[in-house]
Amino acid sequence: MEISVIGTGYVGLTVATCLAESGNDVIGVDIDPQKISSLNKGEIPIYEPGLQELVVSNLSSKRLRFTTNIEEAVENSAVIFVTIGTPEGQAGMPDVSMIEDTIKKIIELIRDYRVIVIKSTVPVGTTRRLKKQFENLTDKEFDLVNNPEFLKEGYAVEDFLRPERIIIGSDSPRASAILEEIYAPFVRNGRPIIVMDPISSEMTKYAANAMLATKISFINEIANLCELTGGDIEAVRKGICSDSRIGYKFLYAGLGFGGSCLPKDMQALKYLSRECEYPAWLLNAVIEVNEYQKKTLQRKIKKYFGEDLRNKIFGIWGLAFKPRTDDIRESPALTLIADLLSSGAKVKVHDPRAMENCKKVFGNSIEYCDNMYDALKEADALCVVTEWNEFRNPHYGKMLAYMKTPIIFDGRNVYNVQKMKQFGFEYFGIGREYDDR
Repeated sequence: MEISVIGTGYVGLTVATCLAESGNDVIGVDIDPQKISSLNKGEIPIYEPGLQELVVSNLSSKRLRFTTNIEEAVENSAVIFVTIGTPEGQAGMPDVSMIEDTIKKIIELIRDYRVIVIKSTVPVGTTRRLKKQFENLTDKEFDLVNNPEFLKEGYAVEDFLRPERIIIGSDSPRASAILEEIYAPFVRNGRPIIVMDPISSEMTKYAANAMLATKISFINEIANLCELTGGDIEAVRKGICSDSRIGYKFLYAGLGFGGSCLPKDMQALKYLSRECEYPAWLLNAVIEVNEYQKKTLQRKIKKYFGEDLRNKIFGIWGLAFKPRTDDIRESPALTLIADLLSSGAKVKVHDPRAMENCKKVFGNSIEYCDNMYDALKEADALCVVTEWNEFRNPHYGKMLAYMKTPIIFDGRNVYNVQKMKQFGFEYFGIGREYDDR
């Protein structure tokens, strides 16, 4: 099938590439000529495991190409996916103006029937509102469908090629059938394609992210209680997660959730609840817990060293909001670095993928280390912020030799408490302080 994808950001690039991988002829569209030129050379602007290889492969097979010419893309496509960003606007409501402008442009260009698919996360009610709005302005034939994405950064290719479910929000059986045909190759494992009305589809996306955020804030709340009572959150986690009704996923104590989706989507639900005059106690509590949790390492550091951190050096391992990505949006590392600098500390950082993005935020105010151990030289303490695999089993002797004082503030509970004690480290985790009993 001939498909175009408008917007080549994280979602759009993944969608376009994976649709081409299943045999479709796909055109990716963006307004940035330099970006398009790089993409047509197989150079991608983000780090996502496996994605660049698929881009190169599908460019070579000529199933995938990129252009700035939206007219050409619309003319040569039966289905048009819109994957343009919806940044957080005033009071937390997503800004859909770019989505609206793009759909208007598409409708102006079409000559006969097209399926226009909103893949971006949009406020509940947007798809039906825009369809009605544009139907009143034109007699051209089109269907507007909502098709939320559920891609995890670091696993986006796998999630698209082998999805747990496909959600299609449509009032049109014709459009639904076309999308079901497009997605059929990806659900041969028996995973469902679920067709529902657009409002329910939009709500499904927000509800899914709200549940994940709730699980994270819940386990962090329990971790904070463990610290106050002398419990160990890792033991508690194993105890509750072995219950099949609860499960293990997203129940790891740490520094809260970040990234491009969960924080923005929680704010969008908060805005929606205000508009509906519903207090949404639980959703608001999830947000409050997360904001508190992001400052956990700062509180531990200042409890240990005091408020004045002048002449102190802190090594930081991990800048991305999660492993397997270079995305630092809403990362706890950003607030930690800013707070350390404002207290007079010197900061040395290492991350396998995210240092270039961090340089755009902090410039030369911190030191960037290509080697993880260089970030520990003369350090008064190490802060572990992102649980990259290469941090899980380091050379402890080298760490001890490089650090001025062997203190670890572990924001992801990467290390074993007793093992750290045996090596001679003073160790502070989340919900699991030393227990000398």
